[in-house]
Amino acid sequence: MIKKGDERNTLFARMAWPVDSEAYRDYYQRNPHLKEIDDELRSMPDICGEGTATYDPINSPIAEATFMFLNDIRHCAEGGPMGDAVAVEGDVMSRRIKGLAKLYGALSCRIIPMQNQFYYSHRGRHVENYGEEITESLPYAIVFTIPMEKELIHRGPQIAEVIETSHGYVTGAIIGMILSYYIRRLGYEARNHMDANYLLGAKWVAEAAGIGVMGRHGMIITPTEYGSCVRLGVVTTSIPVQVDEVQPSCGIEEFCKICDRCARACPGRALAPAAITNPDEWYFKGEECYRIWRRVGTDCGACISICPFTNGLNVADVDAVADDPVALQELLRKFEEEKGAARPYISEPPAWLK
Repeated sequence: MIKKGDERNTLFARMAWPVDSEAYRDYYQRNPHLKEIDDELRSMPDICGEGTATYDPINSPIAEATFMFLNDIRHCAEGGPMGDAVAVEGDVMSRRIKGLAKLYGALSCRIIPMQNQFYYSHRGRHVENYGEEITESLPYAIVFTIPMEKELIHRGPQIAEVIETSHGYVTGAIIGMILSYYIRRLGYEARNHMDANYLLGAKWVAEAAGIGVMGRHGMIITPTEYGSCVRLGVVTTSIPVQVDEVQPSCGIEEFCKICDRCARACPGRALAPAAITNPDEWYFKGEECYRIWRRVGTDCGACISICPFTNGLNVADVDAVADDPVALQELLRKFEEEKGAARPYISEPPAWLK
């Protein structure tokens, strides 16, 4: 069973508190072992900021502007029903919700019963609600993926990469808002979990929904042509829906046991190498990953870019030999023979950013 997380422990929360805030004082009083490294990271230039390796006074503010927009709309993620509840049928609503999500740009969408352990125990990202206990207990979770443009991700850590990841967050926020407003308009509760306003761990919900499987790099790998190259969105709701049967891939995790392309490509050495084959022992050193982000000025994306599932490896082929490590090694060998061992880095920025 997934152990309940605490948003106060997430690196994004820790980096958000002003040093003179009560949140800062409280957290490091209780977690003094993290203060030195966090203060060191906090002292580095901001992502997309002046002083980073990729800073550009014209292009860097594109990504900054998207996160400013997301911050301005995050209060809209929450809201009560707009009127009396309309009588609905679960299968009809599920079809409506999935169709609407895909109309607004979702790649895939699934609905499952919400589980309490997916929620954070406490809020922590913003000083105004730091430490608040999370009590939401809506019965259903709508989970969707947002595809990212691979050619922009392959340009990481250039500015083009963070422009695309921030674009994914905006698209996910809009999809979640539309679904939430629609459900509220029908008279039911709905809560959009979006950038800087999550009450839950989106990747935990996504894996439980069968959207994909957690890879060695700590992100969801989907059984689609986008593989790791997706963002996630979640809406929790009380509207009656028909939930999906979960049939997760059996081969992705087995393949990740023999593949360490993401770990070798990581400039921060933040991921477990191939020698560690037990998924329970895979680690993600968030501070070392984030140190690279603050140094280069973007969110890197090397682990997404180099993942074989991002680059055309067929999940069905992997599933077919999931119980045969030798066959999985042969699939990896053939993939690298065809695609190469290095990540498909694109050095030239897109024409519109030159």
